[in-house]
Amino acid sequence: MRTGDDASFREFARGKALSQRRTAYLLCGDWHLAEDLVPTALIKLYRVWPKVSRKGPVDNYMRQVLLRCWLDEQRRPWRRKENRDGVVPESAGAHTDPTGISDLLLLALAEVPPKQRAAVVLRYCADLPVAEVATALRCSEGTVKSQAARGLEVLRAAVTRREAERLPVERSR
Repeated sequence: MRTGDDASFREFARGKALSQRRTAYLLCGDWHLAEDLVPTALIKLYRVWPKVSRKGPVDNYMRQVLLRCWLDEQRRPWRRKENRDGVVPESAGAHTDPTGISDLLLLALAEVPPKQRAAVVLRYCADLPVAEVATALRCSEGTVKSQAARGLEVLRAAVTRREAERLPVERSR
């Protein structure tokens, strides 16, 4: 890679790593996995940087690579064996969550199936237009709309259920 390409990649990586980490966290719901996904995506992007950077803005391509890395991680056999339904003994407070999203919403988002979650996160959290989400997910715009709508239904149901579960506990205090 040429020196100019290398410098432009470093500048891009420094500027976008934090926002990509946030997006990765919203996709997977795990800060440790999000921190692993971003460098993996950046390595894959580095391999094709000269070609991609000459075509124009790289943000969409980076999101697509990050999304693919997360979906690949979901397919790994050791992920299927892990049960994440238990209670974590140490919970991070709201002050350590730079996303600004409530714990209730994050827990509910974890219940949304992966492709629907990807559509919801890219469409509503990353605030991308339907066309860009369709490009990132490699599907039609109609599929993005239906996946996002179904994902929002699951999300609403999960939030409602979790609020109902939490409400009696708060009243007894």
